[in-house]
Amino acid sequence: MSKSKKINPQMLERFRYSTEQVIEKPFNWKQMSRLIGYLKPYSKNLLPASIITVLITTAVRLIIPILIGVYALDKAINERKDFNMLMIVVGIIAGLFILSYIANIFRIKWSYELGQGVIYDLRKHIFTHVQGLSHRFFDQRSAGSILVRIMNDTNSLQELFTNGVINIFMDILMLLGVIVILFTLSPQLTLAVLVILPLMFFISTTLRKNIRRAWQSMRLKQSKLNSHLNESIQGIRVTQSYTQEEENIAFFDGVNHENYEAWRIASKKSAMFRPLVEVTNAIGSAVLIWFGAHLIQADSLTLGEFVSYAFYLGMFWEPISRLGQVYNQLLMGMASSERIFEYLDERPIVHERKDAIELKNIAGEIQFDQVEFSYDDKRKALKGISFEMKPGQTFALVGHTGSGKSTIANLITRFYDPTGGSVKIDGLDLREVSLQSVRQQISVVLQETFIFSGTIMENIRFGRPSATDDEVIAAARAIGANKFIDKLPYGFETEVEERGNILSVGERQLLSFARALLADPKIIILDEATASIDTETEVQIQHALKTLLNGRTSIIIAHRLSTIRDADKIFVLERGHIIEEGNHDQLMDEKGEYYRLIKAQFKVMEAI
Repeated sequence: MSKSKKINPQMLERFRYSTEQVIEKPFNWKQMSRLIGYLKPYSKNLLPASIITVLITTAVRLIIPILIGVYALDKAINERKDFNMLMIVVGIIAGLFILSYIANIFRIKWSYELGQGVIYDLRKHIFTHVQGLSHRFFDQRSAGSILVRIMNDTNSLQELFTNGVINIFMDILMLLGVIVILFTLSPQLTLAVLVILPLMFFISTTLRKNIRRAWQSMRLKQSKLNSHLNESIQGIRVTQSYTQEEENIAFFDGVNHENYEAWRIASKKSAMFRPLVEVTNAIGSAVLIWFGAHLIQADSLTLGEFVSYAFYLGMFWEPISRLGQVYNQLLMGMASSERIFEYLDERPIVHERKDAIELKNIAGEIQFDQVEFSYDDKRKALKGISFEMKPGQTFALVGHTGSGKSTIANLITRFYDPTGGSVKIDGLDLREVSLQSVRQQISVVLQETFIFSGTIMENIRFGRPSATDDEVIAAARAIGANKFIDKLPYGFETEVEERGNILSVGERQLLSFARALLADPKIIILDEATASIDTETEVQIQHALKTLLNGRTSIIIAHRLSTIRDADKIFVLERGHIIEEGNHDQLMDEKGEYYRLIKAQFKVMEAI
């Protein structure tokens, strides 16, 4: 590539604009309680077990300073000078440390199991929910941004649930216990030491909003980065074909830099909390030494109580510091949970009634009654069309791009519901029947065939997971796919790699036909399914379809004459209206729009 090629500055600015924005909301405890609700399945095993270990370790830590200061120093050494008592106290302390050690092992083990279980449940929930959303949801979002929500945002909650929730409980319990003991040992000294707390609380409160907004911004930048990365990998052939590698690298660099800066700013703001606690700790320690010495001289505090107090004061700042770190995790979790719940709160625009009827063994009659539809509530894709498709017949939809052909297919499969009128199968309005029972009766073959990672056998069986190997092979043979499959190194067990990269476009399309036919549907929709297939392959498919479509209602959306001329009825669409209908010979005799489309196609073929 030429080094002198200039980068389009508009491309570099593109990443600055997005439909996703930082959500300006206060900390939402209701939403956080919703997130904590994912702990409910573990409320009878891992959660109480973890809490018990926390109670044990916290109790041990609260007891030991009293044993050291009051019982070992004051009573055993200063008052009684009793070596045996000192050894007993030391033995008790050693036993408590061992108990705490064992309890900590189980606390860490069970809290990790708890956290991983919650993340597993949350990721499964959001993936399951997204699977049931309507096509409009996916039309409005990139695959990369959806991937970020399911993976990255869920992963960011991992640390919160693995350690955060249990640590919050442990630190709050420790903090309350220490405060009670501090006031019990010396109320005067405690009031003097904690005088700095109001200032610390005021400063930390002002940081919270900025920290939360920073982490939220970082999540948005990360979403854009992943979205562009996914898009770049999927479109690498187009990028290289148009020699746009330099522009693409520059664009990625811009998005990557923005992500780095967002992370740096968020980390910088979060890092301010711990030093604030350390400064407060230093001031508290200075007050402890100065005022504590005064109280000892005044016989208001013993040396052992002072030592115990010093232990407890250190224990006081420790949970505060950790709570600051957990609060940062909480802010990150809040930013991610907002994005996760935004998806979980999405509802399909295609609703299924509670009393939905199950469609079984349909004949395949399709009726459109004054159907209107709009994708954006502005421009109508269909404008009050009506027609009837008899069971077992073949129907073709032709017309210019944007005339409404694919919209009709989307309404039959109920990927969308009409905004006016009704779509019926066997006389039943599709809005009254269950989605699964409708789609189980219909197979759709698209122009852009999606092949999953796995074997040839697994990809064909996707049409009917319960099918046997013999049934899969029979479906492949019925459409002639076995001719190229048998030539592959491992036949039907050949791995096709991601998106079927080892197969040609025509071979991928043949697999999609086999997949659709294996499902044994009553209705088959071919949406430009032969557009990417060469003439020789198309001849194989046409020969197979004459047998396989027999007895099924089939809708063919195509421009090629060979795929539509044998249709029982052809509908010609223009701007959402049906302007002509009839079979091929009838429409040719009328010399209308269909006649002009066919003639134009012949001229193109002759020119080639």
